[in-house]
Amino acid sequence: MKKGLIALAVVLVAGFAGYTLLSGGNAAPEVTYTSITGKTASTASLKGKVVLVNFWATSCPGCIQEMPELKKTHERYAPRGFETVAVAMSYDPPNYVKTYVDTHQLPFHVTLDAQGSIAKAFGDVQLTPTSVLIDKEGNIVKRYVGVPDFAELNGLIEQKLKA
Repeated sequence: MKKGLIALAVVLVAGFAGYTLLSGGNAAPEVTYTSITGKTASTASLKGKVVLVNFWATSCPGCIQEMPELKKTHERYAPRGFETVAVAMSYDPPNYVKTYVDTHQLPFHVTLDAQGSIAKAFGDVQLTPTSVLIDKEGNIVKRYVGVPDFAELNGLIEQKLKA
């Protein structure tokens, strides 16, 4: 009986933690991003902006599918205080990432997560694409696993830029 209650408590705590992480409202992790061009940004330096952190890989069909929309979204909202950070997964060869960025002229911050530390900090991201929307105060608003509904995402960006 006692073991069953302990197991139930562990499941409830883990479930609540997962719900909290997925539902937003919690602070984004403190991380530093170094772009493939050598520019750095951090969670702290991006406060005051609405930020989309996108975990992707050049070998991921959904990532390649969503990239033109991410580019359009960035170009539409960047003048109003929106930032996109594309985090290439640790298994993605750096030369593939650089070639993709150059070929598609990505206008936002692209970083290589060589050690996987950024993915770990954001809840041990394993699946790509995964995108995390962060508000001006640095709180996670929403997490998208898979290609997001861009109409919904753009609506949330609009809402958070006005806040």
